[in-house]
Amino acid sequence: MTTIDILVTQLSGLQRQDLERWIANQWVRPDRAADDYVFGEIDVARVRLILELRDDLQVNEEALPVVLSLLDQLYEQRRRMRELCEALRRTAPDEVRRTLARHLETRPE
Repeated sequence: MTTIDILVTQLSGLQRQDLERWIANQWVRPDRAADDYVFGEIDVARVRLILELRDDLQVNEEALPVVLSLLDQLYEQRRRMRELCEALRRTAPDEVRRTLARHLETRPE
């Protein structure tokens, strides 16, 4: 677990006031411990993503909520797709899986 102070010193370009604003906007949702925030791995990854969007890809702060929402939706759909594939692998008869595989190989682009 990482605190705000540690995170600010570890990530180049990250300012404490930016991180506090991102928390207030709920773009990052760390846990609370005593009088400080505690960032898990997923929170640190989210902060890195926001920094990359802002600094490397030049996404302005007004557009960040839209971009983050779209990325969240994409990741959620990918997770659900993995669950669906796993459920099919476990429960669908071989012939159904073969038919699906053939269909996916021949789909138009």
